[in-house]
Amino acid sequence: MKLSEFQRALVDEFGSQYGKSLASDLVLGELGGRTAFQAIEAGVPTREVWLALCREMGVPQSHWYGAGKPAPKR
Repeated sequence: MKLSEFQRALVDEFGSQYGKSLASDLVLGELGGRTAFQAIEAGVPTREVWLALCREMGVPQSHWYGAGKPAPKR
């Protein structure tokens, strides 16, 4: 999962403002007590970060599709 795919999935699932807030403020124990953005910066694969965020937020598995979701065609 590319960073751009992570960012798109974040907005698709949580909305622009709330998604950014979650990724920058929510500390995820599964990621070593880091936020999503801190984990990505530390080298944790974005797919792992996305799935950890989904689990923490109780996102139904049917919505975890964001990992690897292709860019919309224009």
